[in-house]
Amino acid sequence: MQTYTLVRGDSAPQIKATITRADTGAAVDFSGGSARMRFRKKGSTTLIATLNAADIGANFANGIAVFSFSDNDLVGLSSGYYEGEIEITYLSGLKETIFDVQNYQLRGDF
Repeated sequence: MQTYTLVRGDSAPQIKATITRADTGAAVDFSGGSARMRFRKKGSTTLIATLNAADIGANFANGIAVFSFSDNDLVGLSSGYYEGEIEITYLSGLKETIFDVQNYQLRGDF
């Protein structure tokens, strides 16, 4: 599984996730809905940030969610390992959580 790398204090990293069905490989269409990623230190239950994907063009229809870290999301965090969980909310209001957790490694800035 991929580990995404981040640098403490950065205010513009983006993570792109393409959400597909495991059984068919087809993109999950959640147009009209939303996607969010909850971010926390690995081994902790305390959320650090909740990132909402921006619905740009046909991204959601094609199963694409782009999550952007904002100004303060990575400030003051210790170097180490973090994880993110993606949750989709469909137009109908039904929710689906992606089973696989995303892995992150954060290092300090120079």
